[in-house]
Amino acid sequence: MRLGINLGYWGAGMDGDNLAVAQEADRLGYDVCWAAEAYGSDAPTVLTWVAAQTESIDVGSAIMQIPARQPAMTAMTAATLDSLSGGRFRLGLGVSGPQVSEGWYGVKFDKPLARTREYVEIVRRAMTRERLSYEGQHWTLPLPDGPGKPIKLTIHPQREHIPLYIAAIGPKNLEQTGEIADGALLIFPSADHLEDTAVRHLRAGREKAGKTMEGFDVCPTLPLAVGDDVKGLADMFRPYTALYVGGMGSPKQNFYNQLAQRMGYEKEAAEIQEKYLSGDKSGAAAAVPHQLIDQTTLLGSVERIADRMQAYAAAGVTTLTLAPAGFTLDERIAALRAGTDALERAGLA
Repeated sequence: MRLGINLGYWGAGMDGDNLAVAQEADRLGYDVCWAAEAYGSDAPTVLTWVAAQTESIDVGSAIMQIPARQPAMTAMTAATLDSLSGGRFRLGLGVSGPQVSEGWYGVKFDKPLARTREYVEIVRRAMTRERLSYEGQHWTLPLPDGPGKPIKLTIHPQREHIPLYIAAIGPKNLEQTGEIADGALLIFPSADHLEDTAVRHLRAGREKAGKTMEGFDVCPTLPLAVGDDVKGLADMFRPYTALYVGGMGSPKQNFYNQLAQRMGYEKEAAEIQEKYLSGDKSGAAAAVPHQLIDQTTLLGSVERIADRMQAYAAAGVTTLTLAPAGFTLDERIAALRAGTDALERAGLA
């Protein structure tokens, strides 16, 4: 099992620290460094900055939002980043959520599966450097009855095939991801529930495409905090878990809330969402069960984290992406190093 690092969003007051974390991850042999985007910093700019100041670690978007860019623009960006980084770019895509898609980008959040499938097909076709034409439900290239004509990408990516990941949570999205992508970006993964909530759906998609799970990258992100007080460490992540389970998406379309329900927290997920959406964010955080946090993070001593890593590897994880917690750069670096120590103790390095 490989290790990754997720820097999250740029511009949160730790920009210099984020670069230092990425450079330390590069030195320690981490496999990939991911950057996120929502409605602040964009992922490609951050990844270009990181790639220019690291040597061997891959850089990946987790995610580039589908409603933010036309698919041909995403292909151009991916090809450019792969070329500039010396073949170290991984393209992670996702549909975002209804609030961001419609409120920030003005793109209707409808038929996300069909849109994702068409988007991926266009991106892949563009990066083959063949003349681009496409007829779909959501995109038609070139536009009919106009001056447009099929054209092709003018630059050469470093690699013929840039790894493509999709952020997936729901069963149908997971199955489609297994069918059309090279990897899946997962969030709030519990090793105890991973087979039922994710891997079996990915496997079904691979089988639909006539493939096995061999070579497919199952890549969840887990917050990491090291120390002896597991309960105290878990309490650090109460606001984070409450935000996603209670406040992400819309009341009717919160994929993280639905995931918590599938993990057996139906009543608790409903309470968290009710409190969060009513403005009681502290009450929502207090309503998050300790077990839910502990199942979806890596907390405690290096030995305890190593045991959890073994469980994730057994559940089918191939790249475990860490989000090291800490109020200072030293704390985050220490957590990063603890991750490699735990991987070695687990016998997975």
